[in-house]
Amino acid sequence: MQLAAEQSMTSVGFCVVTTTKRAYPLEDATHIAFRTVRRFLENHGNSIETVVFTVSEAEEPVYNKLLPLYFPRSDEEEKFCLPLIPADIGNSEGEPVVPERQIRITEKPGSLEDEYEEESLELDLGQVGTHAFARMEGDVDKQRKLILQGQMSEAAMQKQHQRNYSRWLCRARAEDLSDIAALKALYQTGVDMCGRTVMVVVGRNIPVTLIDLEKALLYFIHVMDHITVKEYVMVYFHTLTGEHNHLNSDFLKNLYDIVDMKYKRNLKAFYFVHPAFRSKVSAWFFTTFSVSGLKEKVRYLDSLQQLFTCIKPEQIDIPPFVLEYDARMNGPYNPSEASNL
Repeated sequence: MQLAAEQSMTSVGFCVVTTTKRAYPLEDATHIAFRTVRRFLENHGNSIETVVFTVSEAEEPVYNKLLPLYFPRSDEEEKFCLPLIPADIGNSEGEPVVPERQIRITEKPGSLEDEYEEESLELDLGQVGTHAFARMEGDVDKQRKLILQGQMSEAAMQKQHQRNYSRWLCRARAEDLSDIAALKALYQTGVDMCGRTVMVVVGRNIPVTLIDLEKALLYFIHVMDHITVKEYVMVYFHTLTGEHNHLNSDFLKNLYDIVDMKYKRNLKAFYFVHPAFRSKVSAWFFTTFSVSGLKEKVRYLDSLQQLFTCIKPEQIDIPPFVLEYDARMNGPYNPSEASNL
């Protein structure tokens, strides 16, 4: 439920968590599920419209019996079900109170929050005292609930943002993204004049109306995560893009909000090559009103000649159609002119 609210979902579905193999009483588990959802909706559920419980034939009778207790359709139905309330009604969130669970270590110790696996003994020794198991925390669940209530500190908000990004990164590394990779819309090339990695985005190769945009976001994270640990620049070729190639501002805002802080901190320049007037206006509105700190990094370049003053021609792989378009619109590339710019 917390994740559903954080991701601005309007609906969420649950299977039955308890199983006979684990010997947890089905009726007790059903009470926990219903009351937890009910109390969450009362406290934080303004944006959630639908909750679905998916049950088997064996579980359905218990769910049908207890559902009216927590979600009654009438006063009579509520009164009829009151005798079914268990002695233990959990905490304020509906969760069972188990003292041992109050002992917390940082979320998912040993996962992607420890950014990279270190292979050498020397590097492993350097992790002593900094590994997730060595970093005790307060109750993570309470911290996340404070976020929903708008009471979280900036440091805690950043911590939560890092957790969210780690989940996206886990998905990006686990899913098959070969169909997105085949588009050749995002790739690494050489370095710029300052030795910074150059990443290329080819607008015409993004069939926005045909692809799964969530998978596109995952692919971006998968490719960029290790690049953004150091300073880098991006080159976006807007050359010959059509309406069906334009990523809308909601997708871009979502991407900007999800990615780790290193993406924003280490991006040193965004070269917008062959912009149209409309794209300039859209980019201005987006960088002015939707994101912060990006506007001053965007540079509009009408020709490859201008781009080559920042990145040497041999350091960037340019699609043939971009070269042909630029030669047609701006004439053939002249190295002597580039040196004078």
